[in-house]
Formats: sequence, C-alpha cells, structure tokens
Amino acid sequence: MIVLVLGSGAKDHAMTWLFSRSKLIEGLFVAHGNIGTEAIAVNLKYVNPSSPESVYRACLVHNIDTVFIGTEGPLLTGVVDFLNSKNIKVIGAPSKALRFENDRAFSKEFLNKYNVPTTSYKYFSDYNSLEKFLSANEKKHFIIKSNEQAPSRVMLDSTDKSQLLKFAKNLLVSGPIVLEDFRDGLALTSTLFVDNEGYLAFPFCSEYTKTEEGGFPTGGMGAICPVPISNKIENQIKNTIIEPLLNGLKIEGYAYKGILTLSIVIHPIQGPAVVDIHVRLNDPATQAIVPLIKSDIIDIIEAMFNDTISSFKLETSDDTCAAVVIASEGYPENPIIGKELLTISSPILLNTFSKDVPLFFYGCVDRVGNKIVTTGGRCVTIVGRSNNIVNASKAAYNALPNIDFPGKWYREDIGMKFYNSLI
Repeated sequence: MIVLVLGSGAKDHAMTWLFSRSKLIEGLFVAHGNIGTEAIAVNLKYVNPSSPESVYRACLVHNIDTVFIGTEGPLLTGVVDFLNSKNIKVIGAPSKALRFENDRAFSKEFLNKYNVPTTSYKYFSDYNSLEKFLSANEKKHFIIKSNEQAPSRVMLDSTDKSQLLKFAKNLLVSGPIVLEDFRDGLALTSTLFVDNEGYLAFPFCSEYTKTEEGGFPTGGMGAICPVPISNKIENQIKNTIIEPLLNGLKIEGYAYKGILTLSIVIHPIQGPAVVDIHVRLNDPATQAIVPLIKSDIIDIIEAMFNDTISSFKLETSDDTCAAVVIASEGYPENPIIGKELLTISSPILLNTFSKDVPLFFYGCVDRVGNKIVTTGGRCVTIVGRSNNIVNASKAAYNALPNIDFPGKWYREDIGMKFYNSLI
C-alpha cells in the first residue's frame, strides 16, 4: 500500500509516524507535511491538501493508492467524494457526513432521535430571542457555540448573562448559535475508526482545552490516554452512545469509512452524555493515542476497506501517555510568531532519542532559511509514555527543555486530576 496523509498538524504528524512504523507499507507521502514528517515520509509541499484536483494529480504522479484524511480542511472541500469518484481508496468522511460537525442543531436532534444521551440545547438566530431567554434563566450555567463548524476555542461557558450575550453577539454576525446546558463532569474523547458495518474503538482520552484550569478556551493543550474509568461507565458509553449512534448512521445512509470522534462528559450521577460530534481526529487526543497502538495501521485500514473493522482485534500497550502542547506567547488570541527555536538535535527531531517521549510538530513550526521558527499558535506536542499517568506526565515535562523558544508556554497540570486515584 502506498499512502498519502493529508495535513500538516501534530495529529497528522502522529498518524504519519504510525504509518511509517508499518511493516506492510510500500510508500509514504504527506501533503504538505511539516518539519517532523519530512524525515519519515516524502513531504509534497507543492500539493494543496484541500484541493481535490491537486491531491488527485499527486496520486497519479506517485502511484498512491490510499489517502488518509484525519484533518478538517480536505473534508470540507470535498476531497473524499472527488477521490472516490476517481477510484482512489480514501479513509475520510464524505460531504454528506459533515453535517454532524457543521450543524450542531442537526447533530443534537439526531442524537435525540436515536435516544443517545446529550445535553439540552436551544437554537437562536437572533440576539433579541437569546436575550429574552437568558433573562428568564438568570444565573444558569450555559455554553454558547456557533451552530456551524468552528474551532473548539470558539465557545464560552458562563453563568454571567452579560458575558454570554456579548460573546453571542459576535457569533450571530456569522450565523445561528447553539446554547447548551452546562454539564459538569469528566471530559472524555472517544476516537472510533468506522466503516459501513461497524467500528473500532481506541482507548479513551481526556483533553485539556483551556489556558489553565478555569481559564480561556483554547485548542487542545494536553491529553491523557487511556483514562481510568470503570467497566460500568465503559459499557454505558458503548451501549447507550456508540452503538445506537452508529446504528442511526447506518439506517439513514450516513455510514462511511473514516474517523468519528465523540466528545463526552461523564456526570457522577447522570452518567455519560455526548456534547460534540466530530468526523475527524481530535488534537491532541490523537498524539496521546498513537504511541500506544501496537497493531499495524495498514491492517486496520484494510479492515475498514473490507467493512470488517468491528471484528478487528486491536493491540495496544499497557502503558499510559501524557501529551503536553507547547504554544506561542499570546495564543489563542494573538500568537506572537517568528520566534526561533533553539537548536533541536536530529535524534530529537526524528523521534529516535527515546521511544518513551515522541514529539509531534504542528505546521506552526517551519524552516525559514537556516532557522526553525514559529509561524502560529500551537507548535509542538511532547508525549510522555510510562507505566502510569504520574510517570508519563513526569516524562513529558522532563522533556520540555528540548523544545525552547522565547515566550513558549504550556499547561503545568496535564494529568493532575487523576493523581489522587493513583497515589
């Protein structure tokens, strides 16, 4: 199998790294990749991963027979549908399935239709209706999100009516919003590889999506995998969320060969509920999952193409991973770019210095002349791996000095919420 991975982020680097470790792969390309993928695959810098024609031409030129899409851009521009029409095998959600991510009200109604537990919501297309509703529900805890696909940091949870209205006013300029009831509890990320007949579940993650505990929303700043949850909760997620949702997808013609990621909150009394659906990989959950996978990714992909993924026996390590994201000063609002990374040794850049602490780069780190500089917000994910969360977290934080540039910042508490149960 000759594979092309589309994307340039850290989750795309992680998946490229996983493909590079396969014993069955014959060729590996990335479009357009980053400084981390260039040593383990061929970066196709000239290919626009969001252009169906550009991707197709690359497949013809390099005899690529399989394209893997776990990132948003190429999905939104119809790359999957186009490649399918050209008989190129592709793992990724087709256009019809994107509705689950870019129409939150539709997703909520779909979940309700198939009795999948989710949080209550209201849909608003005008400011006055929202203001009237919030005035009648003073001090209640809500979450405001765009109804359309938007970065995870574009949301606000608050009990303050004025804050909620101010945030919503900006979002309403672009389109309707969804106002969800806030649900407290443990945040879980469930990553599924799906085909037309079933699914393969990867270990559960917990992601950190704020600047600090109680801080401003960001893209993911860290993740833990696997999350220590009880068999009872795991079975609830399987029986009340995953299986009825996938059954609904199959019944209504939305089933596909690709990724389905569920953001779940586990309330101590009410149990698990879905708060978001994604038809692609999450970041940095992917970076925390990938080092634990022992099965050959090509075998997994072949099972998806054959619609036998539900019978695939996934092999994973008994270890735990803690992923810590390093970001530029000013992220997420106004990241300061152009900061030079201090010299990174080749073994560190190539992930050969230690199997226990791989580094996955974002496209926000690039070469400019003879220097490696920051070009955006999140820059690197460092993944510590060890026998438990405590030691995995220590391994990640101990490796932080290997990536250094002025103004770098990161959360200092990745994994902390689980310490008490392990000490």
